[in-house]
Amino acid sequence: MYRFRRTVLTFAAATLLAFGAGLAQAQAPIKIALLQELSGAGATAGTNAKNGALLAIKEINAAGGILGHKIEASVSDTQSNPGVAKGLAQKAVDDNVFAVVGPTFSGSILVSMAETRRAEIPNFTGGEAASITQQGNPYIFRTSFTQADAMPRVVRFLVGNLKAKSVAVIYVNNDFGKGGRDYFDKAAAAAGLKVAADIATESGQIDFTAPVLKAKQSGADAIFVYTNEEESARALRELRKQGVDKPIVGETTLAGQKVIDLAGDAANGIYCHVGLTVDAPIPAMKAFGAAFQKEYHYASDHNGIKGYTAIYMLKAGIDKVGKLDRVAVAKALHGMTISAAKDPGVLMDVHIDSNGDLDRESFIIQVENGKQVVKEVLPPLGKR
Repeated sequence: MYRFRRTVLTFAAATLLAFGAGLAQAQAPIKIALLQELSGAGATAGTNAKNGALLAIKEINAAGGILGHKIEASVSDTQSNPGVAKGLAQKAVDDNVFAVVGPTFSGSILVSMAETRRAEIPNFTGGEAASITQQGNPYIFRTSFTQADAMPRVVRFLVGNLKAKSVAVIYVNNDFGKGGRDYFDKAAAAAGLKVAADIATESGQIDFTAPVLKAKQSGADAIFVYTNEEESARALRELRKQGVDKPIVGETTLAGQKVIDLAGDAANGIYCHVGLTVDAPIPAMKAFGAAFQKEYHYASDHNGIKGYTAIYMLKAGIDKVGKLDRVAVAKALHGMTISAAKDPGVLMDVHIDSNGDLDRESFIIQVENGKQVVKEVLPPLGKR
């Protein structure tokens, strides 16, 4: 009788332990590492991306999490340094995170994504350098357009809308800037648009007197500026100071809210092709903009939207797979079309191709009175 009672108690204890272990596993958090540029040249981009991601995580957790699991986020500062980013990616791997969001700077993600690839961890980035998704990495996913897709749209606007026959290009001499310049040049050559001046600047550059003078002296019909946020504001102020009256055009970064705030009146009148803007005529985007403003007391730029949508893209992938399997989620995201009607957090219908690049609507905007005003909605490229 004693032996029977002991057997029953042992079985009951084992059952309770198994149940407890299963319950603990069911409630285990989904760990996500946010590796962003919170200081250095990329502080504006990284801070916005981090804040957007944290807002999405707050919303998802409040709604019960993903498959019943809450998200637990760790935040780290890459200091806008590729070497630091690589080390933080390795730490994220050691911490066995489910996914990584960031870095945003192209030079940093190009270095750090090797670590997440080896560990088979989905990695989302707002970096725009085309080379990011050209290396056959099955775990990298972009939250922005690749330069290869964006630059032809900029050139089309310059030639078709502004009737420009020549352009001066001011770009930042890093992976982001050089990649954009190369794809811009390629698109310009195909469209018969002459690059009258090719002007390199440095990351963190303070004085834009010489670059602007070169652009002005080139006699170009328009000026294309492709630099980081703070440098973009300095370039705009110098362009206005030197009395440049030619159209000034950019791609996403030039019209970031931080640029507009820093440049003041100098930003008014510029044109940009942007993949994301809180001023888009889309109710979900307007709602995001209001929520971000309420949470952080300033207006989000495109980087904030990228961070926010990265989390919801990950959620859509996990929901589709139905379990917490990093490899399966990465496979599911490739070739996946996410509907904003079904998954409102992605804000716009989006298709993810086999490389991890995106296809969705984009916009031509002009800055008027310190605000982005959408002038044209461009359809998706139709890549499937």
